Amino acid sequence: MKNLKKIGLSALAGSLVAVSASAGEMSVAGSAKMEVSHKNGGAASAGKSFAMGNQLTFSGSGELDNGMNVSLSFVLDQGDDETDTSTQSGNSPFDSHSVTVSADGLGSLKFAGEGGDSAVAAMDDSVAGEMWDDYQASADEPKSGKSSNDMLIYTLPTIVEGVDLAASYTPNGDGGADSSTSYSVEYTGIEGLTLAYGAGEDNSSTTTADATAWSISYAYGPFSASLADLEYDHETATSDRDMSSYYVSYTVSDEISIGYGVEEITDGSGTEDAEFSGYDASYTAGGMTLSVAMSKGDNVDYSTTATKDQERWFLGASFAF
Repeated sequence: MKNLKKIGLSALAGSLVAVSASAGEMSVAGSAKMEVSHKNGGAASAGKSFAMGNQLTFSGSGELDNGMNVSLSFVLDQGDDETDTSTQSGNSPFDSHSVTVSADGLGSLKFAGEGGDSAVAAMDDSVAGEMWDDYQASADEPKSGKSSNDMLIYTLPTIVEGVDLAASYTPNGDGGADSSTSYSVEYTGIEGLTLAYGAGEDNSSTTTADATAWSISYAYGPFSASLADLEYDHETATSDRDMSSYYVSYTVSDEISIGYGVEEITDGSGTEDAEFSGYDASYTAGGMTLSVAMSKGDNVDYSTTATKDQERWFLGASFAF
């Protein structure tokens, strides 16, 4: 176990004062992707749709004269959070961006100018790949910890080997709402095993909610299995929304892997749970990855309407060069 170190967010924040800025180089990362999918929505087919990747990430990092490290990330993703679809104005084509400052012994402080995830929101995704995203309208999607712009996320330096701690803070910027805080802890001290737990608040000007999440994953040889659970407790019981998921995979060879996952979402006002399950497989060779998936969703809007039981298949190709 490493020696305990004195840590303090105020110490790190104080060291940010009066740091001179200079121009730096940015690198661009992205991938060539194309895909086709087909959804059958109950009695009527939704038909085939084609798409291609349109996201680029600009990033850069460097060490300052005072020994601090600074990194910047800026994502361009056309229409990702667009609300004015008729003119493609607003935030398009810009997406998440952040700057991170770190120093040995003090940890790192990240300021998310857009698209920030709180400490609990950063770990509460479905381990089955978020199949619900292919079926549900935005109003029916799972709820999680606080996600917003202008958020601070602090990651502590290593105190105990294999243990990572993080905390986040979103100030009161929403008409009288309380500030939102959260924390998370992750343990990787045993080979192949990862345990994580997080809890936090999701406050707005009119309502308050608490989110807790945990996950466990274990890999042994070619097999791996993951299990996760998210509880979103709203002050209005009918607005609660919980999600559980699991995923198992098998690496057949260096080129081929297969997997199976399940997601179940409970809505506080719904009559039925939304359930999703599916298989996926991938083949990688020579910088090319082919992916295929088949899934189904039952009661996707928490009702028993026949057209809300749907099926989907997907075929995609990505190229690294």
